[in-house]
Amino acid sequence: MEGIGGIGGIGGEAGGVGRTEEVVDRASVTLAGAMLATLDRDPRALGEGDSLPPLFHWMYCRELAPGSRLDGDGHQKRGDFLPALPYSRRMWAGGRIAFEGSLRIGERLRRRSTIRSVTPKQGRSGPLVLVTVEHRISGAEGEVSEAQDLVFLERPTEPLVLPDVAGPEDEMEWSESVTPNAAMLFRFSALTFNAHRIHYDRDYARDVEMYPDLVVHGPLTALLLADLATRRSGRPLRTLAFRARRPMFVDRRITVQGRRAENQVDLRALDDTGAVAMSADATLA
Repeated sequence: MEGIGGIGGIGGEAGGVGRTEEVVDRASVTLAGAMLATLDRDPRALGEGDSLPPLFHWMYCRELAPGSRLDGDGHQKRGDFLPALPYSRRMWAGGRIAFEGSLRIGERLRRRSTIRSVTPKQGRSGPLVLVTVEHRISGAEGEVSEAQDLVFLERPTEPLVLPDVAGPEDEMEWSESVTPNAAMLFRFSALTFNAHRIHYDRDYARDVEMYPDLVVHGPLTALLLADLATRRSGRPLRTLAFRARRPMFVDRRITVQGRRAENQVDLRALDDTGAVAMSADATLA
């Protein structure tokens, strides 16, 4: 059976479904401090044995692909772990994460990743493939389980034009602003070993992927929302689910907002026009 865009047999083993990967690492205190510094926080605030803040696990257990195994966009070549799809434009559309116990700085971590689904779809701008990858990162006293939704699309032929969207009218309990600059994006890319060129190569972002400027990482925005929820509530997260709705760009203000109702937290990130660029919800432990 042919899939969308002439992709045949992308499900099952042909599409990589069920493929697994395991990586072992140590939760370095240096990287934890570097991420705090990236967020403009005191890098000495975390030490050996402390609980790893939510989403800091993205720095550890990375697949260290040699430079010869990278595609032109900076990502690891498809076909190594992710399926070899014909679409070369990649986006991280969202994720669902559960935190059980605590991962601790200094301890040994193990990540086991499994491709759960590979699904062709027809999007507003053309055919795409949605790949869902499950990650389980475990330590001595806790585990993070995560489902990541990755979207693969055809490369654009015209510059991106975002539609005008009215901002939300309801008020939130918490609201803070940050303006990511190029240094912040570079640091986050380095710490998460993410070589996607849209985050640091302005010419590539504009001329190849047709964005107006460097793109703020979706995971960085999600981390800012998780950080807001934990700081303002004073409690750790039990779950977090987030969905990217529109891209945001370097040197433009992001407003992160949240509202708590008992153990539930509604979260969102607004771009510099006031439109919702990411929505999220969390539960507190």
